[in-house]
Amino acid sequence: KGSGFPSVNSDSSLTKMSAPPIKPTKTAETEGEVIHRIRITLTSRNVQAVEKVCAELKNKALDKNLKVSGPVRMPTKILKLLVRKSPCGEGTNTYDRFQMRIHKRVLDLHSPSEVVRQLTNISIDAGVDVEVIIAN
Repeated sequence: KGSGFPSVNSDSSLTKMSAPPIKPTKTAETEGEVIHRIRITLTSRNVQAVEKVCAELKNKALDKNLKVSGPVRMPTKILKLLVRKSPCGEGTNTYDRFQMRIHKRVLDLHSPSEVVRQLTNISIDAGVDVEVIIAN
């Protein structure tokens, strides 16, 4: 009698539940366009320039309701060079240390290739290299 669980009758609201309505989804494949996996790789020596371009690309992609993942920050590559200051071999052993840091960001998109042409039509700083790879 007193099990603590509500009894289920045929008139109960539990038997009248139904699944939520299925909304029709609009995808690019229904329009005849093929969706590609697109990887955009940005490299530069200037961190602010890379971050600015990444933010612009991501904002444009989100405005067009594209599936975006990233930017993924890859490890910074540090190139070091140790050079002797003296032009000849004599004198004290003094050295100059030079280094160059290369920053890399990766953005992944799922969209038709025509949309990517519109996305990459932005002003990109002079020191930023952009590589676009389209996969099926």
